[in-house]
Amino acid sequence: MTRIVAGSARGRRLEVPEGQGTRPTSEKVRAAVFNMLGQFFDGGAVLDLYAGTGALALEALSRGCARATCVESDRQAVELLRRNAEALGFTGRVDVRQGRVADLVGRLPAGFALAFIDPPYQDGPGEGLAGAGPLLLPEGRAVAEHDARWVPPARVGPLALVDSRRYGSTGISIYVRD
Repeated sequence: MTRIVAGSARGRRLEVPEGQGTRPTSEKVRAAVFNMLGQFFDGGAVLDLYAGTGALALEALSRGCARATCVESDRQAVELLRRNAEALGFTGRVDVRQGRVADLVGRLPAGFALAFIDPPYQDGPGEGLAGAGPLLLPEGRAVAEHDARWVPPARVGPLALVDSRRYGSTGISIYVRD
């Protein structure tokens, strides 16, 4: 079980999958990410690549983002994400796209203020960061969650690394678009 940490849906529970196929971002790491980004938002669109249960995008909506686009390849995770959005009353604000990030990212419209990239740790966030960079607004931020041993590059296309931290075995790297 995991919950929304803050905002309009604070304390509300999210469904999480059984097994090891999807690794939801822990409440502790989500809280740390939003401490790094700023606690609350005044609108803006969020992109969640490798969305899983949607915990990061739903947390951003709870904290004031206007809408979210979530990309996830696993059918069961997509169904869970839709149920979580509905349970929180965010259905009309969440666009869920099922498929591989590599296949869908080129079809997404630009204009995101924030992007979350949380692929399976063994894959690393490089592909997601490269795909998200052009979709972000100038000064938009991309947050990569990764294995703490992964060394984030200083630049990925139009993205510049501005912060990187470790939380146990999890690394968080924040990039800003030029």
